[in-house]
Amino acid sequence: MRLSALFLLLVLAGCAAAPAGREEVHAVPVPGAFQSIVVKLCRPGVPGVVPLAVINHGSPAQAAERARARVAECGSEAVTWFTRRGFAVLLPLRRGYGESGGDWAEGYGRCADPFYAPAGRETARDIRTAIDFAIALPDIRPEGVLVVGQSAGGWGAIALAAEDPAMVGAVINMAGGRGGWAQGRPNTNCRPERLVSAAGDYGRTARLPMLWVYTANDSFFDADLALAMHQAFTAAGGAAELEMLGPFGRDGHSLFFGPGGSATWGPVVEAFLTANGYAPRSATR
Repeated sequence: MRLSALFLLLVLAGCAAAPAGREEVHAVPVPGAFQSIVVKLCRPGVPGVVPLAVINHGSPAQAAERARARVAECGSEAVTWFTRRGFAVLLPLRRGYGESGGDWAEGYGRCADPFYAPAGRETARDIRTAIDFAIALPDIRPEGVLVVGQSAGGWGAIALAAEDPAMVGAVINMAGGRGGWAQGRPNTNCRPERLVSAAGDYGRTARLPMLWVYTANDSFFDADLALAMHQAFTAAGGAAELEMLGPFGRDGHSLFFGPGGSATWGPVVEAFLTANGYAPRSATR
């Protein structure tokens, strides 16, 4: 699968089912950045105050693809997995992507000399901006926010965990990392040892419960790299469960947003949520 097609699969995420509740789109200013990000809010079909799950997209290997980026539809498989359990789902489109436009904030420099930790912190900045907006709404629970991120969004979710934000209750990293497909080659990272080191940097201050999910045939971050990142993160003090799953489709990097992916990751995520006090609340359909 070509990289651009893979990225569109991950970010667009299809529209196979009707959303459980209404959809809203907002423009949210990023403090100090002199620009806004577009966020989509998918509401569940349940009354009253509901918990929030924030799902964060990845980043294409080709810069030209960033302008075409869109977040998942409210009726897509990954989103409805959460709305059917009573979560409102927030989908931020970060700076430099699609309709949000503006300067791309999360670059990590040259492949030969990448700075992964600061890049993740910029991703986390947009995620936190989106969270602050949503939890100010009267029918969104202002605590216990669940942050989910795929690929670059997963890396940003780890970076956010390093800030130990009070409103976040747990974090799920789906195939998170940066620098994959170096020079357009699968299973190649710009500087994997620096990615591992940055994971350790985050782990020194991350104290939120986390779940990391990777697959055996991920062409961006293979099992050895995932294991090394997790070891560095936990050795530094971070708390994270690692689930290494078997192969998924042609490229396990597409697991979270891929068709049928929730049948694989859903039970793992369900067990993690239950263990961390997230009681499911069925939504109407």
